[in-house]
Amino acid sequence: GEPVGQRVGYSVRNDQRRSANTQVEAITDGLFLRRLQSHPDLPGVGCVIFDEFHERRRDSDVSLALLRQARQLLRPDLKVLLMSATLQLNDLERQFAGAETLSSEGRAFPVETRHCPRREREHLERHVQRAVEEELHNLDNDRASSGSPPGVLVFLPGVREIERCRQHLKTAPRLQHWKLQTLHGQLPLRLQTEALQPCGRDWDGRIILATSIAESSLTLDGIRLVVDAGLSRHSRFDPGSGMEGLVTVPASQASAEQRRGRAGRQAPGRCVRLWSAAEHRRRPAQDLPELQRADPQPTVLNLAQWGAGLGEELEWLEPPPQALFQEGLHQLKQLGLLTAQGQITADGRRVAAFGMHPRLGLMLI
Repeated sequence: GEPVGQRVGYSVRNDQRRSANTQVEAITDGLFLRRLQSHPDLPGVGCVIFDEFHERRRDSDVSLALLRQARQLLRPDLKVLLMSATLQLNDLERQFAGAETLSSEGRAFPVETRHCPRREREHLERHVQRAVEEELHNLDNDRASSGSPPGVLVFLPGVREIERCRQHLKTAPRLQHWKLQTLHGQLPLRLQTEALQPCGRDWDGRIILATSIAESSLTLDGIRLVVDAGLSRHSRFDPGSGMEGLVTVPASQASAEQRRGRAGRQAPGRCVRLWSAAEHRRRPAQDLPELQRADPQPTVLNLAQWGAGLGEELEWLEPPPQALFQEGLHQLKQLGLLTAQGQITADGRRVAAFGMHPRLGLMLI
């Protein structure tokens, strides 16, 4: 019953809603890392929660390593909570001796899962259409029992696949009275928010085509069916070119489980996986942490700003790839953001404050 920014607020790039009364603040990984760099003792903060920790994002892993050192030296009273529905507890309990483990089952409805592998020469958009149409009878039953149009959430790897699928489904005769929506990070906030609203009763239902932005946290109203293409798009550093690029890879078992759970938030649901059960068993249990595969320049610059060298003395969940970090160190020296001894320069500090890739920050200067 309060405006956003009173007791509960948020901070994201280019937008902030918080005040002196704010007790709970949701903040992105990148902004938190910059705040930690500016104020290592985190004045006024009693607890830091790393939500959806299984995703192992680069800035999240770096923040945790720096926070563990700051907590030891400056804030032993600070509480840290690692939170996710798919935590690897054995590994974490080994690395955080004395930490308390809390479990909350929450309210999850059962989700029936079936596999629907791709047919020979079947394009992804046609594969998605087939999976949805095979479930239309069940979706009609959902509408009859609940009195509301049901929702279908389709997980696709990127915007290009979403747009192809949208164009294809728009012409499908059996889906003419279904509302088509998209959900991805490049959409304006207004359109992202629209996907969170219930579907009007003049539609048979709605189909939301989404990237992994909908994998965690969000509860989309009325979702009874998840169709998972089983693909993820990750950034990966190529030492040969010195650049980072996006690659499409099979989603991990943990990621698939998170997606499956979207169908059981409000009522019993179903999940259709567009790959075989045998292939699912061969998939990795977890995604490779972003720190192990991403461009090392932003991380090495952050470590230099902290005064941590290449992080040799920090407590990491996994040792960072030293060969990759050495490459990043060499590149930052060439750009003049680090000295020959690896210390951060004045330009390096300016670039670090921008919160963007070091090369782009240097271009701005």
